[in-house]
Amino acid sequence: MSQVHDGLTSAGRFLLDTHAWIWMLMEPELLGRARALIEEPTTRLILSAVSSWEIAIKVSTGRLSLPDDIERYLPDQMDRLEVDRLGVEHHHAIRVASLPLHHRDPFDRLLVAQCLVEGLPILTADRAFDPYDCEVVRVG
Repeated sequence: MSQVHDGLTSAGRFLLDTHAWIWMLMEPELLGRARALIEEPTTRLILSAVSSWEIAIKVSTGRLSLPDDIERYLPDQMDRLEVDRLGVEHHHAIRVASLPLHHRDPFDRLLVAQCLVEGLPILTADRAFDPYDCEVVRVG
C-alpha cells in the first residue's frame, strides 16, 4: 500500500504523472495545493519518456491538442520549466512483471515501476497508484 500525501509535503524529487504534467502546462489551477510544492525552487520535477509516449498517442489520436507541434512543444516546455528527463530502461520494464495486477494501464504500470526502481514519489491525482507500494503525492 502506498503512502499518500495531499500535496503539502516537503520539496524534493518527484516523478510527474502524465496528467499532472499536462495540467502544469495547460491548466495549473487543477494542481490544487500541490502547485505550491511544484513551484518551490528546491523541487526537482522528473518527466518519464512514458509520459511523452502517452501524450504522443493522445495527440495522434486526436484526444489531446497542444499549442504547438509536439516535437517542439514538449522538449521546449521541459527546458523552460527545468524538468528532468527519465528514460525507460530495461530494469524499469522488467520490474513491471513483479507488480500486482491492480489495474492494466501499461503507462501507469511502467510509471509505478520507475517510482519503485528509482525511489521517487509520484505527483498524481490518479487513485490507481494508491494500491502500489510507491509514495504518492496527490495533486488536484
